[in-house]
Amino acid sequence: MQAQEILRMLRLPELGDLSQFFRSLSATTLVSMGALAAILAYWFTHRPKALEPPCNLLMQSEEVEGSGGARRSVIGDSQQLFTHYYDDARTMYEVFRRGLRISGNGPCLGFRNPKQPYQWLSYQEVADRAEFLGSGLLQHNCKPCTDQFIGVFAQNRPEWIIAELACYTYSMVVVPLYDTLGPGAVRYIINTADISTVIVDKPQKAVVLLEHVERKETPGLKLIILMEPFEEALKDRGQECGVVIKSMQDVEDCGQQNHCDPVPPKPSDLSIVCFTSGTTGNPKGAMLTHGNVVADFSGFLKVTESQWSPTCADVHISYLPLAHMFERMVQSVVYCHGGRVGFFQGDIRLLSDDMKALCPTIFPVVPRLLNRMYDKIFSQADTPLKRWLLEFAAKRKQAEVRSGIIRNDSIWDELFFNKVQASLGGCVRMIVTGAAPASPTVLGFLRAALGCQVYEGYGQTECTAGCTFTTPGDWTSGHVGAPLPCNHIKLVDVEELNYWTSKGEGEICVRGPNVFKGYLKDPERTKEALDDDGWLHTGDIGKWLPTGTLKIIDRKKHIFKLAQGEYVAPEMIENIYIRSEPVAQVYVHGDSLKAFLVGIVVPDPEVMPSWAQKRGIEGTYAELCTNKELKKAILEDMLRLGKESGLHSFEQVKAIHIHSDMFSVQNGLLTPTLKAKRPELREYFKKQIEELYSTSM
Repeated sequence: MQAQEILRMLRLPELGDLSQFFRSLSATTLVSMGALAAILAYWFTHRPKALEPPCNLLMQSEEVEGSGGARRSVIGDSQQLFTHYYDDARTMYEVFRRGLRISGNGPCLGFRNPKQPYQWLSYQEVADRAEFLGSGLLQHNCKPCTDQFIGVFAQNRPEWIIAELACYTYSMVVVPLYDTLGPGAVRYIINTADISTVIVDKPQKAVVLLEHVERKETPGLKLIILMEPFEEALKDRGQECGVVIKSMQDVEDCGQQNHCDPVPPKPSDLSIVCFTSGTTGNPKGAMLTHGNVVADFSGFLKVTESQWSPTCADVHISYLPLAHMFERMVQSVVYCHGGRVGFFQGDIRLLSDDMKALCPTIFPVVPRLLNRMYDKIFSQADTPLKRWLLEFAAKRKQAEVRSGIIRNDSIWDELFFNKVQASLGGCVRMIVTGAAPASPTVLGFLRAALGCQVYEGYGQTECTAGCTFTTPGDWTSGHVGAPLPCNHIKLVDVEELNYWTSKGEGEICVRGPNVFKGYLKDPERTKEALDDDGWLHTGDIGKWLPTGTLKIIDRKKHIFKLAQGEYVAPEMIENIYIRSEPVAQVYVHGDSLKAFLVGIVVPDPEVMPSWAQKRGIEGTYAELCTNKELKKAILEDMLRLGKESGLHSFEQVKAIHIHSDMFSVQNGLLTPTLKAKRPELREYFKKQIEELYSTSM
């Protein structure tokens, strides 16, 4: 029996989506528990069979004998660390060739113009263009070896992947540059990596690069290749300072006419130097080999193989920066299995439109986006009754998830959640989140509402992307999963913060074939990150849970001490406060000369007006941001959440400043992976912070 039939039988209206359902409700509509009883009867009699987890979820990792407390995954051959999943895919070049073969030359890279369907380049087209571009680079003084670094300075688009594959086809190394690093960092990377050739998307970026050459800041840059059309004047300007400007098509044509046989790399060869933006100082160039990248995504495949098998039919939406390894890893999995990658139009505000046109099956997200989705859903439930119904439906589905059943065809989906699923294209079967901590509340709700597998990973560029991952079947929240089969993890004492391995707590260290080779031309910082035994020291504090999963509890780098001697972890506090309904962003600040914390809060423009209205406060968003009564209400809500989460009194902010503009990558307050740039935030809000301390003493 379908949901609409049950509704008719119960004399309830026919409904298409959540908002219609809510609008139709009245006291008489909720005729009793009879309606809910009928729905529950339907739910229990139509429950599909739960999938079996790949291991005992009460013991997801085990101690490695004689390792000093290191733990490993219990999935797969736990005696030996995983280096590859397929024998014919041990380098990124082989990964793509495998996709070409098994896809039968199917569609590979997709792009779209506004209000148009996606257009596709086939696997063979991409492989041919990459080979022509690589041959063309060799005709322009590039060498087919791992000493040849090629810069790629572009937004996500098919040409980015073609440029990357061109490098891999001839054993060259990709060095991503990205807009948000700022001109100083771009200059630093070009010089540090001795980059003579940069492939860019837009003429404006070529101008930025030329300005550095004209000021004699990047004397080694000799060739700029443009993906998009440009005017002749740009070529003349380049000629004046000794830089050749060419179109990507011209270089491909040159390579086609002067074809060179591929020079494929070995697994031990360098594949990419990924400069991490960090929050202080110059970027660090993490050197990753082909073997590093293959080992990392192979570990992911091994963990998920029992419940999720990627195929040629899979479609990935690419919008997270390709300059970062999280996005690179997800795409590698897709190419390895002959799937498709569709690129967003370049405007994050049109992402939902792109997803509806593309209908992706794989959707990587950062927690900030999950938070927005969660808030959007609950913003529709603007009365206590509506909220109760939504929470009731979510709890019913969460009960299914806990029992191992994940689906999007239940009565609850038809009544409540189909609309949000449709906003993602209606076909998503896997969501992967990483790059920052995810709220357990949000993660638990969306696992139910979205009706697909939602995995959480933890890692950093220095271990390629991930080193822990959710075990299929363990849909609990509040941890980041167990070690991947490609690495071991151990905790080490952090004496100054009172974390001890004897209590199962300490700094997270990673060792395995996914761990990087060091920072380019930076032995000092390499030594800080990698010890003599090959362990990567992450700077994050973890705790082993009884199930063998890892919980992130602190961060070494951002810990500070208050005047009374108490240590504070601001990111942990921010992750609690961010769950306040009207709060979109929050920055918690402390000082060793002060006895308490203060905060900068950016309210959510979509949520705050209705939240304020419920409290009898009217006004535009700008007016509300200056309303003292509303500021007091927001602070009280944050403090309530802090108390419920067990924060000590010294960990609670004493005063807040309301700021109306979002922290963003563009205004320099977030890194490209959407982490807070704490020194920049501290400097940007210096005046407001001083006022908060002076008026709250």
